[in-house]
Amino acid sequence: MVSFLIAAAFFVATLLFIYGLKRMASPVTAPSGIRVAGWGMVIAVAAAFLYAFDVRPAASEHLGTNFLLALVALGIGVAWAWRSGKRVEMTGMPQMVALYNGMGGGAAAAIAAVELYSGNAQHYGFVVTVLALVGGLIGAVALSGSIVAWAKLDGRLKRTLRFSTQQLVNGGLLALAALFALYVLIVGAGGVPTTGITLFFIAALVLGVLLTTPIGGADMPVVISLYNAFTGLAVAFEGFVLQNPAMIIAGTVVGSAGTLLTFLMAKAMNRSVSNVIFSNFGEEDDGSGGIEGSMKSVDASDAAISMYYGSKVIIVPGYGLAVAQAQHKLYEFVKLLQKQGVEVAFAIHPVAGRMPGHMNVLLAEAGIPYDIIHDLEDINEEFALSDAALVIGANDVVNPAARTNESSPIYGMPILNVDYAQQAFVVKRGQGRGYSGVENELFFADNTHMVYGDAQKVMVEMIEAVKSLG
Repeated sequence: MVSFLIAAAFFVATLLFIYGLKRMASPVTAPSGIRVAGWGMVIAVAAAFLYAFDVRPAASEHLGTNFLLALVALGIGVAWAWRSGKRVEMTGMPQMVALYNGMGGGAAAAIAAVELYSGNAQHYGFVVTVLALVGGLIGAVALSGSIVAWAKLDGRLKRTLRFSTQQLVNGGLLALAALFALYVLIVGAGGVPTTGITLFFIAALVLGVLLTTPIGGADMPVVISLYNAFTGLAVAFEGFVLQNPAMIIAGTVVGSAGTLLTFLMAKAMNRSVSNVIFSNFGEEDDGSGGIEGSMKSVDASDAAISMYYGSKVIIVPGYGLAVAQAQHKLYEFVKLLQKQGVEVAFAIHPVAGRMPGHMNVLLAEAGIPYDIIHDLEDINEEFALSDAALVIGANDVVNPAARTNESSPIYGMPILNVDYAQQAFVVKRGQGRGYSGVENELFFADNTHMVYGDAQKVMVEMIEAVKSLG
């Protein structure tokens, strides 16, 4: 009866995971999809308490201690996640996602460590031991790599650390981890090679750090998505080790979805995933690259009035909008334009912000209707028909150098055609370059005017200017 209840619970949890993920495909149904998947996780966790003692009877020897430790861990995790989830700002969302990716990979690596150190994996045979090692390697890389990504996004690690033989060192670490894994497989048949297991995990953790430190900030959305896929795969492998179907299916779904998203985002940058990981993209230019022209500034009020008397305005949000927390004021300005009869649309680049879907979440938080939010391929041709484009905090995704400058690190990357609009207004705090360090040719174009200042204050000035017109 217990085995039947466990199997039924895992089956229901799996269905809820898949159905919840399906509902997350649309911004309209995404909140309910998250709740559905959450209930699936509650059921899976509840079933895990029964599962541990039904499938692994050895655990029943320490029944009271194991239950107490599990409940304490759950309490700490729930309390920390609830508190941090309530307090996190929209600008901190990428860091939190990176950290949660790392926690998932770390949990998978911890399961692998427990199974290997206890000898359970070796007891269940060669295949289970291999799966534990593979899952442990991927999970450990995801853990340390995600922590580095979190530190970069949070400003705690400000430098992009590189050295000339880095790729050779990374290859050597991977080979070293493989040798330790082979040692565990060979020696593990006759005992528990604790030293080999420890060195295996150390090599994997260091590899994750060295893989991530050279990657520039502009590539962080792809990196976060990649480590999300790693975490899913690690969980799936450890699901096989524990004979847990819910972990296998959930990990496979997350791994496949994360892998697909990673490739889609890399394609949106016209780059391969290997190029993201092994290139030096993100290093700053040594100058403007001979860009002709100069930046021309305009007051926020003049820019607002110009858009107010236009017929079509396209808005491009970027990370600066999230930093200023100006999305609500932006929507207030949009409603004033719409009341005047101006057609307003939002253009979202796949890698805008610091994580996948960052701008979509930001605009949804402000209540901006989904039907005026468009992806790059759906709206790019509309820029040439627009009276004005308003760029708030975006940089690389609107840089014409991606089309014209073959020496630019972003050459070939699909961009939003802001420079095709009759006028372009760029809201920016100063004349500095974007996160990738690449100079933006759009800022020097004849039809571009810079609106300097914090996006929150700029939007307030624009709203006041429009309202003053009566």
